Amino acid sequence: MTTRRPNPFTGPRSAMTRRQLLMRAGALGAAGMTLPAFLAACGSDGGSGASATTPGTTPGTTPGTTPGGGGAGGSLFFENWPSYIDPTEDGATGTVDRFKEATGIDMRYTEAYNDNNEYFAKIQPLLGRGEPIDPDIIAPTSWLANRLIRLEWLDKLPLDQVPNAANLRADLQNPAWDPTGEYSLPWQTGFAGIAYNSDATGREITSVDDLFDPEFAGKVGALTEMRDTIGVIAMSLGIDISTLTTFDEAKPAFDKLQEAKDSGQIRRFHGNDYFDDLSNGNLAITIGWSGDVAAIARDNPAVKFVFPESGATSWADTMVLPKGAKNVAQAAEWMNFVYDPVQAAQITAWVGYVSPVDGVQDEVAKLDPDLANDPLVFPDDATLANTQGFAPLAEDVEAEYDAAFSAITGA
Repeated sequence: MTTRRPNPFTGPRSAMTRRQLLMRAGALGAAGMTLPAFLAACGSDGGSGASATTPGTTPGTTPGTTPGGGGAGGSLFFENWPSYIDPTEDGATGTVDRFKEATGIDMRYTEAYNDNNEYFAKIQPLLGRGEPIDPDIIAPTSWLANRLIRLEWLDKLPLDQVPNAANLRADLQNPAWDPTGEYSLPWQTGFAGIAYNSDATGREITSVDDLFDPEFAGKVGALTEMRDTIGVIAMSLGIDISTLTTFDEAKPAFDKLQEAKDSGQIRRFHGNDYFDDLSNGNLAITIGWSGDVAAIARDNPAVKFVFPESGATSWADTMVLPKGAKNVAQAAEWMNFVYDPVQAAQITAWVGYVSPVDGVQDEVAKLDPDLANDPLVFPDDATLANTQGFAPLAEDVEAEYDAAFSAITGA
């Protein structure tokens, strides 16, 4: 699909992103394959002859089995989403191994965070009883990070031990999900907007209204992620999604989506399993994620992503400390390490999402000048100003949104 970035990366690699992998993994049950087996099958670079690797670790090892500097700096356990960090392979040292070498910390890095709701159910029994879980750092998406903060299931970050936290992008400081900025640091960020195939549409797309143009009836898609689909539509109706507190405020967006579904305008709701349909024109236009579409567009220039005139939704996956985390000093060292622009650039060059770290663009330019000029990876200030994050919702209001959205999508 895409090619690996220039020095220090050489040779081709799979462009499967974290979100793409998750949606493909969601279909594994019918195929009789488990997620670990799927990850193993996808572990090596297609056609490269490279052996399978776990991100950030030495080939042939599993997370936590490669000693870091003799383990003199203690230990650390970070549970993250799949395919969300640069690996050690083809002569390049991945971020986890670089961290081990630099700090002497014996780090265990796993990819067992596959779904926010699923992970919440997994940790709820222990954290709900006031007992710690094994990982020192976990990676909830911002809305779940907010929920964990409100439940008092997180410890404050030792920000006095993370001087590089000063490199956090200005637009991500004191965000709605963490108003004091004391409980989370973003891991990666991105946007949802309009993805389209210009060969299928026959024209450029600029507006959310194009999703509802009868010209594209039966060739329109929408994401199964409620906050992004409803968010993009709501913004086009002049609704500020960053200040929502009730269901009624967003109801016009639900009604518009329901009408499009009932009329046959929408072909289907999807996660990341829309790439082939978008590339071959079965879908002319859909709501999609910027990082994923950027990967497709490198192979098919007709596939494009646009930030709608009315604005795009923004999201962030975060790093947080579950209540009672044991290795807080080591967690601080990790956060400080990955908030160094030089280190963060290595992650950005591999995952292709928008880094939360200021100064990364200059460092990426040394690795890949083309990527450094990609507006989907490094959007300008005007673009960022025209994005909104979905407001944190109270538990009962969240249930209303979820029920209404499920009724439309059939989920």
